[in-house]
Amino acid sequence: MGLRGDACIVGYSEWKAERHSTVEPRMPLHAWADAVAAALADAGIDAHEVDGICCAADITESIQFQPATIAEYCGFSVNFAERLDLGGASAVGMVWRAAAAIELGLCEVVVCATVNQAAPPPPTPPRFDDRWVYGASSSAWGSPQAEFELPFGNIAQNCSYATYAQRYHDLYGWNERARAKIASDQRVSACANPDAVFFGQPITPDDVLASRVISTPLHLLEIVMPVHGGAAIVVTTADRARRTPRRPVHVVGCGERLTHKTATYSPELPHTPVGAAASAAFGMAGVRPADVDMVQIYDCYTITVLLSIEDSGFCGPGEGMAFVDAHDLSYRGDFPCNTHGGQLGYGQAGMAGGMSHVIEGARQVMGRAADRQLRRHDLAYVTGTGGTMSEQSALVLRGG
Repeated sequence: MGLRGDACIVGYSEWKAERHSTVEPRMPLHAWADAVAAALADAGIDAHEVDGICCAADITESIQFQPATIAEYCGFSVNFAERLDLGGASAVGMVWRAAAAIELGLCEVVVCATVNQAAPPPPTPPRFDDRWVYGASSSAWGSPQAEFELPFGNIAQNCSYATYAQRYHDLYGWNERARAKIASDQRVSACANPDAVFFGQPITPDDVLASRVISTPLHLLEIVMPVHGGAAIVVTTADRARRTPRRPVHVVGCGERLTHKTATYSPELPHTPVGAAASAAFGMAGVRPADVDMVQIYDCYTITVLLSIEDSGFCGPGEGMAFVDAHDLSYRGDFPCNTHGGQLGYGQAGMAGGMSHVIEGARQVMGRAADRQLRRHDLAYVTGTGGTMSEQSALVLRGG
């Protein structure tokens, strides 16, 4: 049971990561349509063929009915529509849902997109809620976070991911240099990617460890840089893929697991739900972790990468530090990880940050990665992470 590989990624678009937007502000709906139009052009597919939509919770013009709003705006008539609310796992979740819908025969061409663009200011400023300043995601009356975490300062991603890092190192040893090496190795790849926000800015593990501590033990250079950007992917049938100009990228395995929202309620800190998602994806694809040519691992923090490497089965619990020390994680190394620089080097454009990992996996498999193209590039493993190591998704992509 599972995906047969009969759905393929055949095109994509991705905007250059920008710290400060240098383009005229655009409404998210307009930006979403532009990203999809560019991806369809890349795939050589006409907009009238689109019969499926996957979006995330980033179309601010419409609190509800986002797929219908998109269909109306873009002129699509669709048989399949999905809005995901899985945070950084949304992009990976979109792609496997699109593939599943195609294999079920519901649709033939699905567009998936996420955007994070500067929008023009509204005529009436929205009411300011100071709870959002601290990174709360469930600040409404009655939520567990509002009642038990916000009043005591246990909020936001920095604190929660630091909790994972503290627990991990307390259990397995305090080799912080391994975490720092993840950031510096990925920056090597970012320096080979002209679209990365840190292009041309290499760092060393010493630089990472010398950067300011934000939430013990996490340093500034272990945390993503928010940027403006956007991305879109086109998924279609294997038959339609044969009439496109790109090497098709078959979606052959997927998995997803959600166990909690905040670190406070994690059932087995520091282990993460990605283990179950990875096991399902590898099993469905009929491959082992050792078989893949690259990994594109969601990397909001260095600890996210370290835990994902372990829990996905590339090494055992507590062995991740030695694994990272023993391997070169850059695009030119023996364990290519986040060959576009990852969000730590490329930048995190909201939920489009997670889409960058899917696109880089597809880009490498297609053979379109220019100076950072891998020699072996037939099989990619991609993950997405939402919340605080809570919502986790996994994909296995294979070249056709």
